[in-house]
Amino acid sequence: MWKRSEQMKIQSGKCNMAAAMETEQLGVEIFETAECEENIESQDRPKLEPFYVERYSWSQLKKLLADTRKYHGYMMAKAPHDFMFVKRNDPDGPHSDRIYYLAMSGENRENTLFYSEIPKTINRAAVLMLSWKPLLDLFQATLDYGMYSREEELLRERKRIGTVGIASYDYHQGSGTFLFQAGSGIYHVKDGGPQGFTQQPLRPNLVETSCPNIRMDPKLCPADPDWIAFIHSNDIWISNIVTREERRLTYVHNELANMEEDPRSAGVATFVLQEEFDRYSGYWWCPEAETTPNGSKILRILYEENDESEVEIIHVTSPMLETRRADSFRYPKTGTANPKVTFKMSEIMIDAEGRIIDVIDKELIQPFEILFEGVEYIARAGWTPEGKYAWSILLDRSQTRLQIVLISPELFIPVEDDAMERQRLIESVPDSVTPLIIYEETTDIWINIHDIFHVFPQSHEDEIEFIFASECKTGFRHLYKITSILKESKYKRSSGGLPAPSDFKCPVKEEIAITSGEWEVLGRHGSNIQVDEVRKLVYFEGTKDSPLEHHLYVVSYVNPGEVTRLTDRGYSHSCCISQHCDFFISKYSNQKNPHCVSLYKLSSPEDDPTCKTKEFWATILDSAGPLPDYTPPEIFSFESTTGFTLYGMLYKPHDLQPGKKYPTVLFIYGGPQVQLVNNRFKGVKYFRLNTLASLGYVVVVIDNRGSCHRGLKFEGAFKYKMGQIEIDDQVEGLQYLASQYDFIDLDRVGIHGWSYGGYLSLMALMQRSDIFRVAIAGAPVTLWIFYDTGYTERYMGHPDQNEQGYYLGSVAMQAEKYYEHFSSHTLLSLLHSFFIVNKHPLRCFLCFVTCRLRRYFQHDYICIHMPSSSTVCLSGFCAHSYHSSQAHLTSKLMTMSPFLSPPYMLDTFQYNSFDKI
Repeated sequence: MWKRSEQMKIQSGKCNMAAAMETEQLGVEIFETAECEENIESQDRPKLEPFYVERYSWSQLKKLLADTRKYHGYMMAKAPHDFMFVKRNDPDGPHSDRIYYLAMSGENRENTLFYSEIPKTINRAAVLMLSWKPLLDLFQATLDYGMYSREEELLRERKRIGTVGIASYDYHQGSGTFLFQAGSGIYHVKDGGPQGFTQQPLRPNLVETSCPNIRMDPKLCPADPDWIAFIHSNDIWISNIVTREERRLTYVHNELANMEEDPRSAGVATFVLQEEFDRYSGYWWCPEAETTPNGSKILRILYEENDESEVEIIHVTSPMLETRRADSFRYPKTGTANPKVTFKMSEIMIDAEGRIIDVIDKELIQPFEILFEGVEYIARAGWTPEGKYAWSILLDRSQTRLQIVLISPELFIPVEDDAMERQRLIESVPDSVTPLIIYEETTDIWINIHDIFHVFPQSHEDEIEFIFASECKTGFRHLYKITSILKESKYKRSSGGLPAPSDFKCPVKEEIAITSGEWEVLGRHGSNIQVDEVRKLVYFEGTKDSPLEHHLYVVSYVNPGEVTRLTDRGYSHSCCISQHCDFFISKYSNQKNPHCVSLYKLSSPEDDPTCKTKEFWATILDSAGPLPDYTPPEIFSFESTTGFTLYGMLYKPHDLQPGKKYPTVLFIYGGPQVQLVNNRFKGVKYFRLNTLASLGYVVVVIDNRGSCHRGLKFEGAFKYKMGQIEIDDQVEGLQYLASQYDFIDLDRVGIHGWSYGGYLSLMALMQRSDIFRVAIAGAPVTLWIFYDTGYTERYMGHPDQNEQGYYLGSVAMQAEKYYEHFSSHTLLSLLHSFFIVNKHPLRCFLCFVTCRLRRYFQHDYICIHMPSSSTVCLSGFCAHSYHSSQAHLTSKLMTMSPFLSPPYMLDTFQYNSFDKI
């Protein structure tokens, strides 16, 4: 609106001309930095009066929030995802490809499979809108469709799935087989294979079973799509969808009522791997079958077996008064034991008619901890294209050393209880058969696991080529093409003794940097590379043009040169490339425009196939257009005293009145692996921030050091000291904005966030109570020694080696500091869920924390314990309790009654809590 002076505006603009030019190209409006901040005498400015936000009634806020949630649900429902391209191979037909995807049906609001046809030619004078056609006929999956078992609820929580219906699907290109889970059933259907392409919705076929409990993680066998595998009660099963033959492969779990006596699982990723490494499966089909002389074939499954006998069991009591059910979970607290893990392999021999002849369970020839010394986590696993080797990406416990290993099926022997027979099997394996460490890297900060690993088909028996992404070399994640020599190990197993860590390490013959610079290649949360092995190109998403925008790029991996951007600037994109690299789909948006999904055709000159250009082909989802009553935030940046450029977003009050100073709400996350400030549309997920602005608050969002997409040095700034630097960056950002805008009232600032943002909200009151008057902390971590191993030790190290860091980063250990800095004008609201598993150990400690905090917040502390029946929304609370609490926030501690009510009540409480400022 208006700044302190035009003079300041002009001078600041001169100081940052380069940044302004870059910003103009990006199409993102960013305020100038504070490098040339002017000192303006207070007597030159008129005295401003504070603006007081109107106190809204319960019914008013209820209606406001209900309206915003309706739009939120509509916008979320319309985004297609999980695209699959299939060639039509019809020379005379009008369509070149069919694309399949998941989206929400308009009729029943459930996620299901759709398809669209891609025309061979388009009318360039008009915009083509592809029609969505349902692949599946309406069917009743099961009687409990939309109801989830505890296993499914936990998995949906960790995957952050908030919709009902089909969450994912598997597809086999050769046969056109789809496989998916719906309700408690597993279904298959065929389209796009030898049987052709349907024009009518298909009725899925249920994979029948004798299993009494829920079946999870179904996968098609890539070597024979008649066979599928799935997990039932922590063991691996297979089933033939044609003959209906079913077989249990592993027998490690006994389904005992006492969890302590039943600690093992097969093919299942344990809690920490799912929650902190984004790996949700624990078994991998071999892509090729081995043919035997008698005409039968061998199918293989590599899987992990876990033994959690040393992992602590926690008990979670349901908050629902009518059930009071207690659930038990294995939870490895930082500094305690992780599950013991090993690789195993199942070999299934199939006859010519597709019947099972034999199943052999195999184990490693030597214990996992001997073959892979120092390895704590199996971060990723899979198979090379020919199925000659299994591969795995392994991490040590500190997550500062990464190894990529190849494992031959010959390294496994049949499980044998007889010692003499087992020794005979061991001796039958040649000494030359060992694991092969084809790549290793280390860092002093930590290694961020990603999904980028592409193995090329082997052209030489003694070499392996692959593309991998690394941050360890330059501090920014970049692509490298690596050739390793598969040399025979010096270690001779038959001679006895144990192998040295270097015995299995293969020399790197060649390492080519495909990309470089102070920007990063994206490799998580759906971003991955697509390799065109015919044209020697690699497609990837990255931040080359701006840390605030994601774009699709292409570059040669044989002769790396200039990287070519394929998507339009001024937007942030999430892309999917076709298998033949001739089309790509982009879902894109910016601060002003909601997401849109478009299809583009890729082409190149005949004389230069590496020079790729795009052509708009069709729209899959058009933008919803401007939102009513929505004002997008403005992006700003400033140079912090640490030398980094920090970015933020500013939501101005909608009815900004000259001469008024407005209360400010700082919305915060501040933790690793998250970036809040970027050029994406914020009107869906963060619509509540717009609502606060419409009520008369200034809302500020800042990405401090530790957030992602800025390089490992920026992210690693809080190594060993979480909670100690983030608030400094946030306060510096607030002070910068206040120096630029008169309407920001730094005497009335509140802070709010969830998870790590809730934790920092607590830290803000403790560290800077001179700035913050209100804190609403949602599901905060209050004691890091009660958090899980994978997350906490990555950033803080082992607690025995960083006692000071754990103390200074823990709210509960420093509760007395609230008393030291406490003001009679300060309000703390603590919101906590009963069903966030990785926060639950803290809830056990929450009673202690509550007692200590209550001592220091005698009058201005409210603690709300929130039941949660699913991850879709947080269950609300009694409306009367909310409304009453507003009148008593400064009089006593209140615990809200956990009665069921609409989910928007929680938001209503948050809005009214800011009345304090």
